Amino acid sequence: MKIAIQVADLDASRIDGTRVYIHNMLKYFGKLDTASEFFLYHKDSFNPELIPPFFSNYRIKQKKVHFFWTQNWLCRELRKDKPDVLWMPMHNIPIFHARKMKVVVTAHDLAYKYFPEYFPRKDLFKLNLLGKWAFEKADKIIAISESTKRDILRFYPKVSEKKIRVIYHGFDADIYSCARNLESEKEAKNRLGISGEYLMYAGAIQPRKNLEVLVSAFDIFKEKTKSEIKLVIAGERAWLAEGVFKKIENSCFKKDIITPGRLTFSDMGNLVRGASTYVYPSLYEGFGIPVLEILASRVPLICALNSSLGEVGGNAPMYFDEKSPLDLAEKIELILNDENLRKEMVEEGTRQIKKFSWEKCAKETLEYLKS
Repeated sequence: MKIAIQVADLDASRIDGTRVYIHNMLKYFGKLDTASEFFLYHKDSFNPELIPPFFSNYRIKQKKVHFFWTQNWLCRELRKDKPDVLWMPMHNIPIFHARKMKVVVTAHDLAYKYFPEYFPRKDLFKLNLLGKWAFEKADKIIAISESTKRDILRFYPKVSEKKIRVIYHGFDADIYSCARNLESEKEAKNRLGISGEYLMYAGAIQPRKNLEVLVSAFDIFKEKTKSEIKLVIAGERAWLAEGVFKKIENSCFKKDIITPGRLTFSDMGNLVRGASTYVYPSLYEGFGIPVLEILASRVPLICALNSSLGEVGGNAPMYFDEKSPLDLAEKIELILNDENLRKEMVEEGTRQIKKFSWEKCAKETLEYLKS
């Protein structure tokens, strides 16, 4: 069988959940199905941290085209290669393609429907236009959570529920589940200017991640407890990040808020395992891979309760009202002051993560692509 996959997201400099997802699927596809040929199409050079593994049944094809790459070059290549199925790991499909070629798309989230004000106008137009076309015209849809499936059916009522299958993401156990290496942690902290105890968030810095509420909660907690704990907010600046940094600059405790920027996978694992508590305050997630990564790290997790987050986290995190800095501050204080509670949360997290893996995700995805 010939399976075509659009992997252009692996060229991007910023690493997000979609790119981690594609990368991990490619770690497994080639060895799970040695009889099929996989055609991987991308635009530019792969991000060094996202280079797919080599398998003899992978055919990597690349062309740097600045305009209409999907609707132009990719369409031409698909006509030449004649795959049986095309997998688009995001909601965008070629408008013109062979009718006998099945098209499968993955729906990650519909944040642009809930928070249109957080997207650049041109991106919002593309997401709405391409999303509608992809969901209505694709032969099959993979939703990464029941929450995402509900959102598709809500915003695109013409889409048949029968063509949507929920396939959960996994997480990178190699990075997050390994034992703490105190020397490695110390080196990473020293290099990044982090000392003492700290709370942590890592990910895109943008309004949807609700980081202004996190900073406000940190201020409330510090003011009340006089604690010397610090807050690490790691990640790259994304769209409309200015408000977050203004909030940090105006904080009375800004000297205790550390923003090391983007982290390597190695530094991420070291810093997460060394955190006293991890806070994931996001307003909306299609899945929320960091939830699993933090649970695997055996670190207590405080998480907003919305979208897919309760579905993925189960009973392991402590949840808070995403609009209430006071509620978050109280949850931070509760966890930091109760060692038994922290232990219980860590053990529940260990049980919860057993439900998810990239290998399981890859097997189910491959089966769906070929069915």
